Amino acid sequence: MNPQATVRLTETDGIPTLFAQAAGPMRAGLVFRVGIADETLARAGVTHLVEHLALHRQGLADYHFNGATKAAFTHFHVEGTEHEVVAYLQGVCDSLTALPMERLETEKEILRTEEARRELPLLPLWRYGAQGYGLVSYPEWGVRNLGPQEVEAWAQTWFTQGNAVLWVAGERLPEGLTLKLPAGQRRSLPAVTSALPTTPAYFSEGTGGVLLDAVVTDSAAAQLYAGVLERELSRALRQEGGFSYTAATDCTARRDGFAVVTAFADALPSKQDAVLGGFVDVLAALQVGRIGQGDLDAVRTRADSALTAPDAAVRRLPAMAEDLLAGRSLRTLDELRAELRAVTAEDVHKVALEAAETALMQVPGGHSADWAGYTAAPTSSPHAVTGRRFASKSNDGSALIVGEEGVSVTTRAQDGTERAATVLYRACAAVLSWPDGGRRFIGTDGVIVDVEPGLYGVDAPTMAAVAAAVPPAAVVGMPPRERPPVPKPGPAPDGSGAPHAGSSQRAALPRRTALQTVAVVVFGLLGALCAFLALSFTVFGAEDPELSTGEWIAISAFLWGFTGLVSWPAVSILRRTRRL
Repeated sequence: MNPQATVRLTETDGIPTLFAQAAGPMRAGLVFRVGIADETLARAGVTHLVEHLALHRQGLADYHFNGATKAAFTHFHVEGTEHEVVAYLQGVCDSLTALPMERLETEKEILRTEEARRELPLLPLWRYGAQGYGLVSYPEWGVRNLGPQEVEAWAQTWFTQGNAVLWVAGERLPEGLTLKLPAGQRRSLPAVTSALPTTPAYFSEGTGGVLLDAVVTDSAAAQLYAGVLERELSRALRQEGGFSYTAATDCTARRDGFAVVTAFADALPSKQDAVLGGFVDVLAALQVGRIGQGDLDAVRTRADSALTAPDAAVRRLPAMAEDLLAGRSLRTLDELRAELRAVTAEDVHKVALEAAETALMQVPGGHSADWAGYTAAPTSSPHAVTGRRFASKSNDGSALIVGEEGVSVTTRAQDGTERAATVLYRACAAVLSWPDGGRRFIGTDGVIVDVEPGLYGVDAPTMAAVAAAVPPAAVVGMPPRERPPVPKPGPAPDGSGAPHAGSSQRAALPRRTALQTVAVVVFGLLGALCAFLALSFTVFGAEDPELSTGEWIAISAFLWGFTGLVSWPAVSILRRTRRL
């Protein structure tokens, strides 16, 4: 094997260190086993806040550095000269042991600004609920109320010597590097929760296309399955059907022996039925073993090429650091290549069957996937609590029930049946509290119940009892609302009978997925290019002596029409997706 492809495990100040020899600027990273999934919904954002505070003292530098907070890991990475790398890593450790709390409120504002432009994934909420890995689907509500003591305690608990791994790529290990961190133990991975009673399951949301994820055993076969699935989706939905522009997949290791395979295909509103049907057909074909050897070989060759690239070992260092923190054995590039070569079509077929059992699919609004064997993910609770009932002043048939064990909102469906959304106090992930008295209870299963005293006529003693029923650590103080909900006569505006302030569905916060955002960018750029060409011809084409006025008008109209057609997917996604 090329000497550059070897990784050596050593130690720096008691911290496990992965070193790969490489030419060029030195690259290094400090990885901690802590992330969003270790937080609670009421304190969501504390890890990200610590990351920002730890980087503040770095200031502006000529070398490249940054940090990243993921679901279960936090990374600090740098690229530069040996001296710059040493200064950066030691500076991060110094800041983690004595965070610059004078920057606390400023960094909170920066995080809120960053959050305003971040697209949050929706599938984790429906799969995991409002806890653990599902927290990546929620805003960082906890940041607003975090005080210096809480932030410092979090840093001292999680950002410790025993909970870190260092990786370095360069001609040698940096000299004079000392990493002074508080003592601490290695932390286990977050618990995997579930908000789905059964799988495969689906939910209906948005208009951007079809999105699916599945939890499978982490293996080379899973990686190749994702690649084969992408080729089949692209062939069926774009090349043959012309229904989609983007069909993409991904396979991300969860570091607990499992990986999450994600697949996406976009769709115009008029093509949603065709895309959904074609998407399901592709999955079904793989599930019955229709796996082309040519596709498998092509995907395998691409994966193997990535492992034989000159910088393959260097690029794998952050992932190897995560494996080490998760207690997984480290594999060499030769071992990974051998695993790829050993995968057969039957192995990929087994992954397809495993994915079918755990699949969660997001279909466009107004569509379903029950016809394909998927069960609708629950949007209501199995029962309401017993307690005092407050009818809605909107006269829409909904009611708020306040009991000793929790709160519920009930609604009357068009078929006369009653549906309930219930949050038990013992399973309350967070309570959003507004100065006007409104409360939003969010259960660990993602169900929300809005308790609005003005809409339900709840008296002050009952509101006080509700407020006291959950521990203070679960309460998130929110800023004043511009327009608190007010009673309105008659049914809900959409005619569904849903309450104005209470929700019988999960807290579906973000509406646009990251892959949908990619589609917006791609179609937006194409539309901009077409608009430029159309504008140029409209302005200057009339001066062409070889064109008649009628020809100039016809060509201009065609170009502008084509521009509108190309731009429509981006406009549609932007108009029909939203965030809370």
